[in-house]
Amino acid sequence: MINDINALQQPEALAAVVASDAAVCLMHKQGQPQTMQLEPQYEDVLSDVIAFLRTRVAAVEAAGVAHNRIVVDPGFGFGKTLEHNLTLLRNLHKLSALGVPLLAGLSRKSMLGAITGEAVDKRLSASVAAALLAVQRGASIVRVHDVRATCDALKIWNAVNV
Repeated sequence: MINDINALQQPEALAAVVASDAAVCLMHKQGQPQTMQLEPQYEDVLSDVIAFLRTRVAAVEAAGVAHNRIVVDPGFGFGKTLEHNLTLLRNLHKLSALGVPLLAGLSRKSMLGAITGEAVDKRLSASVAAALLAVQRGASIVRVHDVRATCDALKIWNAVNV
């Protein structure tokens, strides 16, 4: 899978994916990595993210990428405040309207540190909890650093939710 934080907005990137058989993850971000966390602002973060991803899915499909190769990511932490991120996580299920699998990358994010007060290397519990919440709210894929702990938690969650 190609994970593009620019959602294939660069023509060369789109052409490369079209010419391949790879799946692609289209991520939302606001601004550029060097400055995107300075003062991110949205009219309505959920609506803005959904509209952007809907447009990118349509553009990528129109270019020739099969629908079943596309995954979307709301881009937690990429040009979003803590409140923006929490709004997206609370409403993650609403991104299912896009009709493609949803990826959530919350592992060790600064939003978890802002909530818990823990340093990045001490966010295991928060990361596992966030991954479970994301799956509960519709994420098909979670990007994690602590694979074993997350898998164990998901095994328990799946056993209870059969």
